[in-house]
Amino acid sequence: MRAHWLAELIRLREAHWGPLEDAQAVRQVRQLDTDLPSRILARAALLAQRENLPPLVDAWRRSAAAILAVLFLLALASGAGAALGALGDGSRPVNVLWALGALLGLHALTFALWLASFLLRPAAVTGLGRLWLWATRKLARGPDSALVPQAFLNLLTRAGALRGLFGSISHLLWLTALCAALATLLAVLSTASYRFIWATTLLAPDTFVWLTQAIGWLPAHLGFPMPDAATIRASDGSQALPASAQAQWSLWLIGVLVVYGILPRLLAGALCVAATARALRAVRIDPALAGFSTLRDRLEPPALSTGIDRPVDPLHEPRVQSPSLDGLGGQPVLLGLELPADLPWPPADLPAGIRQAGNLDTREERNRVLDALSQSAASRLLIACDARQTPDRGTLSLIADLSAHAGQTGVWLITPGAGADTRAALWRDRLLALGLNTDAILQAPAAPLGWLESSHG
Repeated sequence: MRAHWLAELIRLREAHWGPLEDAQAVRQVRQLDTDLPSRILARAALLAQRENLPPLVDAWRRSAAAILAVLFLLALASGAGAALGALGDGSRPVNVLWALGALLGLHALTFALWLASFLLRPAAVTGLGRLWLWATRKLARGPDSALVPQAFLNLLTRAGALRGLFGSISHLLWLTALCAALATLLAVLSTASYRFIWATTLLAPDTFVWLTQAIGWLPAHLGFPMPDAATIRASDGSQALPASAQAQWSLWLIGVLVVYGILPRLLAGALCVAATARALRAVRIDPALAGFSTLRDRLEPPALSTGIDRPVDPLHEPRVQSPSLDGLGGQPVLLGLELPADLPWPPADLPAGIRQAGNLDTREERNRVLDALSQSAASRLLIACDARQTPDRGTLSLIADLSAHAGQTGVWLITPGAGADTRAALWRDRLLALGLNTDAILQAPAAPLGWLESSHG
């Protein structure tokens, strides 16, 4: 889930502010023996780590959990307050209909709306879940931080887990409130005396008897007691009832709260949690999604054709390519960088044990060396450059990329003769600005190879 979250975050970031520089990440990912979705996830993980995005995801998760904890505390307080409000302070009789409405009225309304949302709005989000999402997005500060909840929301929507997750939050909050109300009822009714009555001006007593029995029918079948018809008729407030009758009303109220309040929320919450878990297990990367579709040609190696569909064209006859540079890891490596033909390369007195990676003059040669070094870094890397050339941005960027795959990197500024016009001073300034040490910028004829050979010691 976290890997897919980071992938969606990278996709949104690139959609808003343009593609990220990912040459190094793509080079590493192309070496993985896996499918395209896994390569997209691997690329996103590398870029997210480089852009320092995982701490933003962790910070948002902590704030979201904190807000959820606050909502659960509010649910506990609301449930206890509703129970105390329904019973009152004991100085007046408790109207059972008003008490029932105070305990279950809002719950019944919201639960009915949640059920109706399956028919009216398939993508509807429950109110408490929407409140939680709104609060978490308000706490996200900064452009990248604001994309974290948006990426999370997009991921849930595509996975079909949005309704389940927010339904789980809503039902569990309601379940917490109703359980708090039940615990408060049990505590208060066990320690204080209350009188329960019904009062009506328009309805006949038989109507109230029927209503009480209809509401209490299901709880009675689940083991909760229900007042008989005579007790219900006598509970009009005009006469005093024995303590046993008040106990029956108390248990009837508790049974109605459990059966019509707690059990439906518990069942709905469990179903939503199960649906969310099933949807999240099915989260997959869609390579056809905008932002991912353009990565196919870069993350997957080109298809190789083994068939012959026409005779060989002499003008485009295939040539044998240079072998792959295996075994550079842990070795001193020497390479030239766009050296002209008047500079002999490689050096004739190259010591044994130094690997020679050629003269990088084309994109293919550069990628070939970078691919080899990215598999296993060299112990030391010496890059030979023509001191007569001007160090442009592309050359310096390539040196930086190569240095990332070596324990130590040096630059050998080659001059063809003592009187040659060079730009060695400019090279030194640019290389120092790049982060290279002064002793890693070499010019003397013998010093460069000696510096490279000293890695054996």
